[in-house]
Amino acid sequence: MINQSLLQDVIDIRRDIHRHPETGFDLERTAGLVAEHMEALGLKVRTGVGISGVVADLEVRGAQHRIALRADMDALPMDEERDIPFRSIVKGKAHMCGHDAHTAMLIGAARVLCAKKDTLPNHVRFIFQPCEEALPGGAPGMIADGCLDGVTAIYGQHVWPWLDTGKIGICPGPMMAQADSFDITIYGKGGHAAAPHQCVDPIVIGSRLVGALQTLVSREVSPLDSAVLSVTRFHAGSAYNVIPSEAKIAGTVRTYSKNTQTGIKRRLKELTDGLEMGGELKYSDGYPPLINHEVSCQHAREACSDFIAASDLIFPAESAMFGEDFAYYVEKVPGCYLQLGSGNAELDCCYPLHHSKFGLDEACIPVGVRLLAAMAMRPH
Repeated sequence: MINQSLLQDVIDIRRDIHRHPETGFDLERTAGLVAEHMEALGLKVRTGVGISGVVADLEVRGAQHRIALRADMDALPMDEERDIPFRSIVKGKAHMCGHDAHTAMLIGAARVLCAKKDTLPNHVRFIFQPCEEALPGGAPGMIADGCLDGVTAIYGQHVWPWLDTGKIGICPGPMMAQADSFDITIYGKGGHAAAPHQCVDPIVIGSRLVGALQTLVSREVSPLDSAVLSVTRFHAGSAYNVIPSEAKIAGTVRTYSKNTQTGIKRRLKELTDGLEMGGELKYSDGYPPLINHEVSCQHAREACSDFIAASDLIFPAESAMFGEDFAYYVEKVPGCYLQLGSGNAELDCCYPLHHSKFGLDEACIPVGVRLLAAMAMRPH
């Protein structure tokens, strides 16, 4: 299905995108490259979808269903520490989550499917999405601009360094969590550090609050539910001899259940309001939980069996508490998001997603191309 020439082209595309990362909705170069490749295949191409996304359609005579395949295109606002020949040349931007590979693999899958156009059972829509890495996410805008119109089912994949290259994970039901964030300002009474009795120390109050927050999940969420609350920032003060008048903490809440999310949000507000001199909570809802559809997972499982050994298919795979705006698509149509093994300890490709030394084993690329193509090659 994938000859060496095609594979090398996909690898070259991935490395080119990796070397020239773009973030958010500002994807002029990346989206332009994608549109160029899609147009070269003779596909009907729309650009500027959801601000800067690209949608391309492969029409198949006599087909009754339309299968959508999605890749995200944006990089992260961070620097890369991995020393590779195609390292990012853009300061403060790097593909440390594998979206460069996602985009390149979907281009490769489009080439595979176009070559088999006369034998395909489905129309195919290729969705290249901006801004997965930051709220509000690119998916809502893509959907508003009609990327799911007429779609029967949607599939996507994410490189997964926790699985060895060659393995594929399918997680029926809840796969990724709702990813919310919170900021709390703690008010106190500042003064000289040598006279703490004349102050109301927001650092001490904040320290107690951090401890209390750690019990919200362990003591107030049902053991049968999944939830994470992590405090990730604590800022206060600017001098050795000054007790500040306020402190700020921030963090993230990850949940699968709306009731659990609502309960944690309520308790955060109660704890903040109950501080000695009060406080202020800003709570931001993130992407909804990503819930894979059972029927789509079964379709993916059958498609995977066409080209990988049973021992390389992880079913059911473990869910994760990450956030992913693919969730918006599967709220609208049936779909499945898959885990593409990309880890290889010998190549030092085991760093987690969003790590400054994240890397992937490029041997996962032909597997990913075949995986995406396989989703559209079986009848629905």
